[in-house]
Amino acid sequence: MEITIQGRKIGLQHPTYFIADIAANHDGSLQRAVELIRLAKEAGADAAKFQNFQAPKIVSDYGFRSLDGQIGHQAAWTKSVVEVYAEASIPFEWTPTLKEACEEFDIHYFSSPYDYDAIEMLDPYVPAYKAGSSLISWPQAILRMAEFGKPVMIATGDSDMADVERTMEMLLAVNRQVVLMQCNTNYTAAEGNYDHLHLNVLKTYAERWPNVILGLSDHTQSAAPVVGAVALGARVIERHFTDSNERDGPDHKFALNPQNWAHMVAEVRILERALGSAEKFVAENEKETYIVQRHCLRAARQIKAGEVFSEDMLEVLRPATPGALMAWDIPQVLGRKAAADLPYGKDIRPEDLA
Repeated sequence: MEITIQGRKIGLQHPTYFIADIAANHDGSLQRAVELIRLAKEAGADAAKFQNFQAPKIVSDYGFRSLDGQIGHQAAWTKSVVEVYAEASIPFEWTPTLKEACEEFDIHYFSSPYDYDAIEMLDPYVPAYKAGSSLISWPQAILRMAEFGKPVMIATGDSDMADVERTMEMLLAVNRQVVLMQCNTNYTAAEGNYDHLHLNVLKTYAERWPNVILGLSDHTQSAAPVVGAVALGARVIERHFTDSNERDGPDHKFALNPQNWAHMVAEVRILERALGSAEKFVAENEKETYIVQRHCLRAARQIKAGEVFSEDMLEVLRPATPGALMAWDIPQVLGRKAAADLPYGKDIRPEDLA
């Protein structure tokens, strides 16, 4: 299975596709958003992604004020949930400029929509849709994205298998170009979050939907989970991106800065080279060590022509010269006569047996 996004093929036989989620890290500045696109490209990202939401259409002010205080990662916010979302939102009018900037820096443009208006607005600008984890509780919105016929990526944080099954059944009925992404939606940047990534869910997804591209949408910072996910078959990686983890804002703390992003990409590229073939064979770079490291049969002393081989006349030593008899050939040697004088240490070859 493979899909194509703006000419870039994505699948098990292709390099991993990296999405830098700039999200709210523009801090309200279009100029800053464009600069982050440039930095993401320099750090090795294939796509720069934003999020299009309108505060009144993604969160209920009444609903959050009715909770017993702000909880989770929102507990650290000094403003109300609605105020934070309003400040982090991207005006729809920015979209043409962000798209043009991505074209200028030769990186794909994405944005995750969180309402029907955003889904419709983005269609002329995006080569694929990315559904944030929260939309798995609103599968009709994901279905609307799928109806445009473009690849659809789904993050599956904050959900159980029943949620994923429900969404996949609806989605695959109208669109087979799906990237299914394991995700843990904890935005606190806490070290303990690594205990909750559950990358082995990718194995479950691979078994349940073998013809779907797998991915990881992640909110931790070490390269290790990403490298592990790619080893388990993920070929799309999404992480948040910023230029500084010291800035104020809801997404800066857990995002990757350009240095860490470049390191992550480099580690994955090394892994992709190392994964290689599923067949076991002597690798091209082992051809010399194949001789010097392996053991073969050698004369344990000087042997005269006509002597009958016994075990004390044989040693199993390195190097194993090509054509020499090996340890598993000992039964074939015992009881045979030496065809010629053999010096101490000489490798034993078929022609040395009378």
